[in-house]
Amino acid sequence: MSFELETATVASDRLRRVAIDPVSRVEGHGKVTILLDENNKVHQVRLHIVEFRGFERFIQGRPYWEVPVMVQRLCGICPVSHHLAASKALDLVVGASRVTPTADKMRRLMHYGQILQSHALHFFHLSSPDLLFGFDSEVGRRNIVGVAEKYPDIAKKGILLRKYGQEIIRLTAGKRVHGTGAVPGGVNRSLTIDERKALLKDAYQMIAWSREAVRIIKELHQQNPALYDHFGTFRSSFMGMVAPDGSLDLYHGVLRAKDADGRILFDQVDYQTYDRLITEEVKPWSYMKFPYFTAMGPEHGWYKVGPLARVQNCDSIPTPFAEHERREFVAYAGGKPLHATLAYHWARMIEMLFAAETIKELLQDDDLSGTELMTSGERRREGVGVIEAPRGTLFHHYQVGDDDLVTMANLIVSTTNNNQAMNTAVREVAKQYLDGQEITEGLLNHIEVAIRAYDPCLSCATHALGKMPLEVTLVDAEGTELDRKYKA
Repeated sequence: MSFELETATVASDRLRRVAIDPVSRVEGHGKVTILLDENNKVHQVRLHIVEFRGFERFIQGRPYWEVPVMVQRLCGICPVSHHLAASKALDLVVGASRVTPTADKMRRLMHYGQILQSHALHFFHLSSPDLLFGFDSEVGRRNIVGVAEKYPDIAKKGILLRKYGQEIIRLTAGKRVHGTGAVPGGVNRSLTIDERKALLKDAYQMIAWSREAVRIIKELHQQNPALYDHFGTFRSSFMGMVAPDGSLDLYHGVLRAKDADGRILFDQVDYQTYDRLITEEVKPWSYMKFPYFTAMGPEHGWYKVGPLARVQNCDSIPTPFAEHERREFVAYAGGKPLHATLAYHWARMIEMLFAAETIKELLQDDDLSGTELMTSGERRREGVGVIEAPRGTLFHHYQVGDDDLVTMANLIVSTTNNNQAMNTAVREVAKQYLDGQEITEGLLNHIEVAIRAYDPCLSCATHALGKMPLEVTLVDAEGTELDRKYKA
């Protein structure tokens, strides 16, 4: 019986509520509520996304060429992903079914710079304190400052990896955050030979440090399999984008999904038809939607996206070091899908290595210094752009009127795709570690560790449909609650 059903067996006035508010070391604002009985038995656990952004609405009525810049404001951590997904969708609106080689490779370089910096930020700054010190270690030490004091070499490399990725974004997008490099139909800049040489000079060091990062997380798994293989583990389907030959491609490709046993559910699907595959469910206690494969229904059709899904969804990785690590990852699980929540970190570092290797290869391509930046063709009214953002598969879907104004926008972001998986993970962790125990900060941090493994971007994900519940709490200067109002 799930926690949701168990709530019906105990009178609500006999349950006490424990809240983790806010969830820390993630992008955006969320909270977890846990209902416990008098014996500390867990009866319900929910991850609530408590901020609402509304981008899908206020994009409507704006000129389509503004959208790739506007949607970046969803996030300061992964703006490049939204920038590129929107540009890819609007390429189709301007009739650019295929952009120029220079535009394609500039965008790819921008994207893999984003993957590198985002994965480095998440692993070294946000997650390594838990992994290196322990989930219930001293709370004042469990942060990047503590890591820098105890493991200065690890912290330094994490900072410099992110800095390198940000420099790639600056040169390809114009700014490190919220750039303008990609536009519908192409890009507005290319790289000089000197810029490429300067970036290439450091690329080999980034590959070496990325290999070290893979080694760190791999050794943690091997040293403590009882924790890493079973913490928050549950079975589900996977979805992600692959190249037409089945290899890993984080910029462009076709959709593929596998079930919990690794069997193909669908493959080689044109993402323009995503809305035939996926339905988005709304629940009253979260601003984030719950997508599922329509053919399987909401109970069985939810899935995981992101590094853990991608590394197992593809047939190969087209760079040598990352492919070697992918094979070791697959071998670790005996050739079967690995469903361990903490394995997201291992897969994430394999992807960071893949990004570093891809950057090095791209920087040697003279197309990056080309002059043909834009293309166009027959005007269309609709386009879908999909990209594998750091956190998972990201969908941008737009319809544009004859007056060039956006008439419809639908975004399914990576964290939204992982919504049910994250809720399931926190329930599994609560069942494993909290059920019947005296609640401590360290035990509650176990819940947050499960959420952080998904590297959620909660501000990106809040685009619920339908009626929006609103809760307003009035407190005085001392924090005493004076009044509370709720509107369904």
